[in-house]
Amino acid sequence: MSAHRPARAALLLLTATAVLSALAALSGCADAGELESAGPTPTAIGPTRLWPERPAATVPPMDYGEGETETVRGIEVPGDDVRAVRPVAVAQAEQAADPDALSGPDGRYEQTARRLRECDTKPKACPVLKAYYRDLTGDGKDEMIIGVSLPKGQLAVRCYLAEKGRLIRVMGTSDAVIGVSLAGRDLIIRAPSNLPGYEYRTAWSWDDHQHAMLPTRDEILRVHEEGGEPLPSHSHTVSPAPSPSPATTGSATASATASATAPGGSR
Repeated sequence: MSAHRPARAALLLLTATAVLSALAALSGCADAGELESAGPTPTAIGPTRLWPERPAATVPPMDYGEGETETVRGIEVPGDDVRAVRPVAVAQAEQAADPDALSGPDGRYEQTARRLRECDTKPKACPVLKAYYRDLTGDGKDEMIIGVSLPKGQLAVRCYLAEKGRLIRVMGTSDAVIGVSLAGRDLIIRAPSNLPGYEYRTAWSWDDHQHAMLPTRDEILRVHEEGGEPLPSHSHTVSPAPSPSPATTGSATASATASATAPGGSR
């Protein structure tokens, strides 16, 4: 028996012990950090078409003002900078171009028309509200948003962009309005509902193909009695389904958007 064998055996034993200890440590880490199943994923249920034999409608149900654009006559935009244009002059130019309009984006009451004509002499009574500026199209330039107060709590909201020295209205609508806000590049208009505790919210977004702002989302939401914020269980927003992980199968379902149209007005 070699004199070196006991030492080699002891070395092998120590090595084996170290390996086993390392494996145990690794095994413990794997148990703590390995992927675990989150449980069964609900099966995705696709939309089911009802009454497929019914002919599709070809006539729009209402005039919502979507997709209507118009160059504001008599207004020039130096350097395509909308901030160089007076909002009051824009509203007055549109009224002068279509003085008898009673409906649509240019519709107004006689009281509003008179106050518009007197904006220069009676500025405190002028119905044109403060203008706001935001890049709504994503081209790096600001667009102009103006509001014109109408009787009975109604508001005309209009958006304009500058192009080749001209001012072009790319969005115009009138409604009974609770509030207006900007969220990113969306313009959101809140309007009252006939249902107590609910309100309508319409998001207008830029559409490159139409070259106009379109009402891309129209919702009816339940809100708090005070503050007007949507309740968590009734905030009908669409969220994308997460990508499936390698350890699980199936796809997640997205919450549905509740759409509605307001009773009357321009909806």
